Amino acid sequence: MRILFVHQNYPGQYRYLAPALAARGHEVIALGIQDNPIAQQQPGVKVVRYSFQCTPELIEARGVHPLLSDTQTKVIRGEAAAQAARQLKAQGFTPDLICAHPGWGEAMFLKDIWPTARMLCYLEFFYGIEGSDIGFDPEFPLSGDAMRMRTRTKNIFHLISLEAMDRGVSPTAWQRKQFPGAWQGVIDVIHEGVMTDQIAPNPDAEFRLGERGPTLKAGDEVLTFVARNLEPYRGFHIFMRALPEILAMRPDVQVVIVGGDDVSYGRAPEGGGTWRKKMMDEVGHRLDMRRVHFTGMLPYGQLIRLFQVSRAHVYLTYPFVLSWSMLEAMSAGVLVIGSRTPPVQEVIEHGENGLLVDFFDTREIAATTIAALSKPQDYVTLRQRGRQTIVERYDLRTVCLPKQIALAEEVGGQGEMPS
Repeated sequence: MRILFVHQNYPGQYRYLAPALAARGHEVIALGIQDNPIAQQQPGVKVVRYSFQCTPELIEARGVHPLLSDTQTKVIRGEAAAQAARQLKAQGFTPDLICAHPGWGEAMFLKDIWPTARMLCYLEFFYGIEGSDIGFDPEFPLSGDAMRMRTRTKNIFHLISLEAMDRGVSPTAWQRKQFPGAWQGVIDVIHEGVMTDQIAPNPDAEFRLGERGPTLKAGDEVLTFVARNLEPYRGFHIFMRALPEILAMRPDVQVVIVGGDDVSYGRAPEGGGTWRKKMMDEVGHRLDMRRVHFTGMLPYGQLIRLFQVSRAHVYLTYPFVLSWSMLEAMSAGVLVIGSRTPPVQEVIEHGENGLLVDFFDTREIAATTIAALSKPQDYVTLRQRGRQTIVERYDLRTVCLPKQIALAEEVGGQGEMPS
């Protein structure tokens, strides 16, 4: 079978699936924009890069309606991906199966180039006005009808891709539920998977805080908070407001905060600057900065070592895409204190394999965290059950990857999904 993977930052979610299919004898080509070094480490996968350029100035010069500016970007990227597909077709490549992430518009026109190819889309998120991220946080209310209209038009490219695809796959049931009901029946729920054999408890683990900072060890009183970028979508503002009480009640705790200062979701603070600066301006005078450490983004291996020395990990999120970091923390044996929001509740059952708190309740977050830090022996079973949950339901090698392979081969016409 000939398979084409399409992802602007390939491999993205296809890091393990593409080489696994190549190892099974399929011809695999990947199409992307970014020069991701991980892509060069995939045996059997030929990576093809294509160019894409769409600046705010270009959009403004074309006179695009403000509500369509995001769609304009997606269409230009989709057009560029289609042009690259035409070049592959001219070289004699016609895929039996296209695996594409439609989140950047790349999947919109691929079936126009190869009408007979089957397409399996990775469906990460469909924008909703009710019951999702938009309007969830009262601190950042919807600004009238304009925001609702903007949210609705952001789904245009998704709807085009949904109409073109043959099957879809979402990482959680809640994320599948965000898509229109007419398509939910052809969307499977399979997570990308966690390498639980590598991300496991390590009683000998150590984590060095910078070149001159202390070395943290497994068993130390360490509290962690991790996000790609420190912003409200991942509850950074809420965590920072709970932090003064945690520090006051736990004089030996070391707090390690991982994440960049850009904006992945939502908006930058009004007036500019970063959310870290904004929150430090608000609560920084109440923090003992000798015990609060901002690391920025960490290499993956260091992040895992940090989880292995962490006593408790706070994970807060809007109702939105579930972060890999939460599952990785659980796999490493950390007690996770998560927000009582979907899809966190799909993984964590309060008092069984972790703890759940109200996203907005800083007092509950602080009290729960203080208890977890002060009596770690009381939470050993929860930590063990947390890891067991990831091993049984999200392990890459034994659970998720076999299902991904079976789905891809079924959609491509090479097999059937196991019952």
